[in-house]
Amino acid sequence: MKNFFKTRRIATVIIIIALFFITFAVGVYVGNSNRPAIDKILGLTNKETQVTTQTDFSPFWKVWNIINEKYPKADTITDQNRVYGAILGLVGSLDDPYSVFFNPEETKSFKEEIAGNFDGIGMEVGIKNKVLTVIAPLKDTPAYRANIKSGDEILKINEKITSGLSIEEAVKLIRGPKGTSVTLTIFREGLQQPKEITITRDTINIPTLDTELRDDGIFVIRLYSFSANSANLFRSAIKQFIDSGSDKLLLDLRGNPGGYLDAAVDMASWFLKGGKIVVTEDYGNNKTAEIFRSKGYDIFSEKLKFVILINDGSASASEILAGAMQDNGRAKLVGSQSFGKGSVQEVVGVTSDTVLKITVARWLTPNGTSISEKGLTPDYLVEITQKDINAKKDPQLDKAVELLLKL
Repeated sequence: MKNFFKTRRIATVIIIIALFFITFAVGVYVGNSNRPAIDKILGLTNKETQVTTQTDFSPFWKVWNIINEKYPKADTITDQNRVYGAILGLVGSLDDPYSVFFNPEETKSFKEEIAGNFDGIGMEVGIKNKVLTVIAPLKDTPAYRANIKSGDEILKINEKITSGLSIEEAVKLIRGPKGTSVTLTIFREGLQQPKEITITRDTINIPTLDTELRDDGIFVIRLYSFSANSANLFRSAIKQFIDSGSDKLLLDLRGNPGGYLDAAVDMASWFLKGGKIVVTEDYGNNKTAEIFRSKGYDIFSEKLKFVILINDGSASASEILAGAMQDNGRAKLVGSQSFGKGSVQEVVGVTSDTVLKITVARWLTPNGTSISEKGLTPDYLVEITQKDINAKKDPQLDKAVELLLKL
């Protein structure tokens, strides 16, 4: 009798297993029959990473087929453009404004921007508190001359409401051929209501730096961007500072939206001993953090009087340089809270004419502070009010000068 029940249990198990495989096979057949040949375009048959077993792709294919069956203009949209749209949605699921997929047309524009000149109005924008916001207008550009300010919230571009737009979509609308115009509806702290500003586009050449030796002996370096040649220009500016005989240095990073990391590390090296931490790239659990250290030019003694000006238009590489100087005790920061653009993007080629710019890490100051969280807090917090602007006063500069003359 025992053997009978044992045999029956084994038979039952075999039947259950057989039913499982039959059900699985039917499911695979039905699923494949509902999947158009487009999976070859998507590369699903050659995927290099495994999708979790809980992932259900059937809604994707169902929506694809519903579009084919019901959307009146389905035949006017190519399968490839639908794939691009799907990838945009995939990247959008990261909820990261700095990770973005570029289609062929956008890839071409992106490469032109990296080259350093383009037609537009000359300002850096980002997403802050989920609102399209001006990081900084570049000096001597149409945006700068139109009195666009760091922190301006862009509500509309022409008639297009910006809510929900990615940074790249917004930039595409703002840019255009030289001589054409774009109207921005902006809201600024101190304004009673939104304001429309119409700006004529021009060819933008990204500025780098200016120097000035003031009558009170303070040497000023105004750095506008961390461009490809900024490290060499900064080297020349440092030589001018040394030749001036001054021991009081003021570095103005206000409205500097950043740029090349290597340039920030090289500039920091003039003030730090070799091996001192400039910035850490934290990759989370993906891989070991990468530490960028001073190259050790370190030509200034502890007697150097050094102040750095920052504001909400100081971002990215500006925050790296200022944070390294603050944490290593080499300079005092004066101004307002910086922007908080402290993430690292890597550009990865997807096809011959498309790229993915994806966030891979976050930047930490030498003391481990995440720049992305809230930016840098100045040692001396000094705000500029609308009243100051109207009176053409600069209390941040005044405070920096006061400190340098006291030190």
